[in-house]
Parts: sequence; structure tokens; C-alpha cells
Amino acid sequence: MALINRLDARDPGFATALRNLLAFEATQDESIDRAAADILHAVRTRGDDAVLEYTRRFDRVQADSMAALEIPKDSWHAALASLPAAQRQALEAAAGRVRAYHERQRGETWTYTEADGTVLGQKITPLDRVGLYVPGGKAAYPSSVLMNAIPAKVAGVPELIMVTPTPDGVRNPMVLAAAAIAGVDRAYAIGGAQAVGALAYGTAVIPAVDKIVGPGNAYVAAAKRRVYGTVGIDMIAGPSEILIICDGQTPADWIAMDLFSQAEHDELAQAILLCPDAVYLDQVAAAIDRLLPTMPRADILRTSLANRGALILVRDLDEACAIANDIAPEHLEISTADPEKWADRIRHAGAIFMGRYSSESLGDYCAGPNHVLPTSRTARFSSPLGVYDFQKRSSLIQVSRQGAQTLGRIAAELAYGEGLQAHAGSAEYRLDKP
Repeated sequence: MALINRLDARDPGFATALRNLLAFEATQDESIDRAAADILHAVRTRGDDAVLEYTRRFDRVQADSMAALEIPKDSWHAALASLPAAQRQALEAAAGRVRAYHERQRGETWTYTEADGTVLGQKITPLDRVGLYVPGGKAAYPSSVLMNAIPAKVAGVPELIMVTPTPDGVRNPMVLAAAAIAGVDRAYAIGGAQAVGALAYGTAVIPAVDKIVGPGNAYVAAAKRRVYGTVGIDMIAGPSEILIICDGQTPADWIAMDLFSQAEHDELAQAILLCPDAVYLDQVAAAIDRLLPTMPRADILRTSLANRGALILVRDLDEACAIANDIAPEHLEISTADPEKWADRIRHAGAIFMGRYSSESLGDYCAGPNHVLPTSRTARFSSPLGVYDFQKRSSLIQVSRQGAQTLGRIAAELAYGEGLQAHAGSAEYRLDKP
């Protein structure tokens, strides 16, 4: 049995085969959704007591009070100091690059004045308080701290509260070190739907936030869906995806490992290669066959590639770009000569990696742009997480007396047309009397 699917864009049934490959049913497990709803209700009605109860039950942390679950800042800095020098330098270098990139995203307040003196514009304001969920335990991601916290701080968010589960009381030093580097303000050793509820509704100890960002398990995702509207959320992410467009000139081992880099996340992850060279696809297939047994997560890779991966033969790179736009992948590598030419033809992708040396893994950790990206074809209408997600825009309207004469008549005419007499009257009261 082949380790990865092979498709040919020239086949009559290709469109159907591709759609079936891309199909991902994001339906929620009803039992998970019900459990998340029950936990949220308990936190909303019982506050800290419920958070403590669920933390004891799910994370096996025997805390007598919420104070015991707060992770003091001095322990963050101690964790940072305790890291091996190379690890600390890598974390700080990544943070510096992420910060430098996101500083270019700051929105600006602006106004302009019309001839009659009316002033119109936009005011940019950061959110007051943001909650950051960071997976804990064995699945600990310091890079997630950097990618979520740094844009919030660059945006000017005054208070950033991190929550991270610590199963059996184990606190991950790299996560705490990343919090120290990124500028997190407070941190609590809580996780799951109960942490989402505490951030969304507030408790006696944890203040309610305006937005919750960061990845989590199925219970966290279900809770985020339910609290949306009470607070903002970043997104509900689906399985990780990589799509590679290659001209057949990049070393096959490189491309095979790039496909592995996303397929190793979990069994539902998707890794696809588009290339017009059939011989090269054979070379990549051989590289996959040779390299896969050497990978620690080989079982996950094997399932992911067999169920959702593909090597696709296309007529040319123009067709590859058209297929890529239809797929709208989370990560898109353009591993070709003159990659800028083909990038110009891409309309839908979360992040575009151009050239043979731009591996997707660099974007996950240290290139600078955010690694929180739209999945499951949502790149057609969504963007990467950024500073703009932590800022609000307010419209500025200052109408002059002269401007009110013109705008008032326009507004009144439209208001009468909609049958809203008070709207019309409000505008007409400001018209100069004959």
C-alpha cells in the first residue's frame, strides 16, 4: 500500500478526488460540547470554587485556593535563567524577530478635513485586557506564547493574562521563560474549559478579558465557541496544513521532510505536493518511503499521509497556482525558480513561503510573521493573527455647521424613505432656519 496518495490533475475524476481529499468534517462531538457547556455554567455561577474543583479533577493539582494557582513572576524569570544558553538565545532571537515584524502592523489614528470644515477619521485603541491560553504538560509550546503575546503587547494591550494547565503540578520552564520574554502580565496554572470560562466571565481572582487567543484541545475549542460574543476569540483552528508547489528542482528529501513537518502534528493534518514533473514525484515518494521509518512520530505520519496526503501531477505551474487558490492552504511553499512570479498569482493562503530555502518550519518558530493562521480553506476570507487583532477602530465624525446643512438634507431624505421620522427630524433640527 502506498504511503501517500497519487493524483493526476488531467484525470476526469480529479476534481472529485481532490474535494474528497480536502473534506474535513468539523462537527463537534456532542459529549465534548455538553461537557464544556456544563463547565462554563459552573464557572459562571460558582467562580473560583468551580475553577479549583475542575483543576483538581482534571489536572490532579491539589490547590486550596486560586492564590496557589497563580504562577509568580519571579518563577518565570528563574525559568528563563535556568534554560541552557543555546535554548535561551534561540527563544530571545525568535522573540526579537516576531516583535520586529509585528511592529510594522500597528494601525494609525487618522483624520481628514472636508472643504466645509467637517472632520472625519479613524481612532485606533488597543483592547484593555486579553487572555492567552497556552497548552501545558507534555504538549507545551513556548512558540505559541511568543506568537500570541507579542502582537498583543505591540498593539498596546495593558494587561495580558496567561492560563496554562500544569498536569500533576508540572510547570514547563520554556513556557514560563517565553512569558517573561513576551511581556505577559499575570499567569495562572489552570487549563481546559474552566480556564476559558474564568477568562470570559471573570471570577473573584481572575478578571474578565475582552478577547481570548491561543490553541487548546477539543474542550478548549468548544468552550471558545460558546463564549464568543461575550468575548472575542482569535479563531477555531482545524488540522494543520501544508501545500507545496515545486518545479521539480528542489532536493526530494527537502520536500519530503517539509511534508512531514505538518503531517506529524496529528493524524488529521494534511500535506500535499503539486508538481508538473512525474519523475520528481516518484523521487519524493521514494524519499518519503526511506525517511519515514526514521521519524519518531512515524505512526502519526503514516496515518496522516495515507488518509489526507497527496502527490499531485499538474500540467504546469499555472495550474498548480489555480489549484492552490482553490485549496486556500494554511501554509503554502513555492519551491521554484522565480518564486515571486508564482506568488503574484496566489490569492488565498495563510502564509506564503517563497524559494527553496524557505521551509515552513522557520515560520513556525522564528522567521517573524505569525504562525497562527487560518485553516480548512478559511484563508479565502481570513488572515493570520496580528497586531490588528488586538486593536479596535472607532470612527471619528465631527460635522461643521456648514456640513450639517448638506448632510442633514441627504440624511433626512433617506430617513423618510425608510420610514424613520425621528432620524429625519434629528438631522433637520440642525438645518439653518430660513
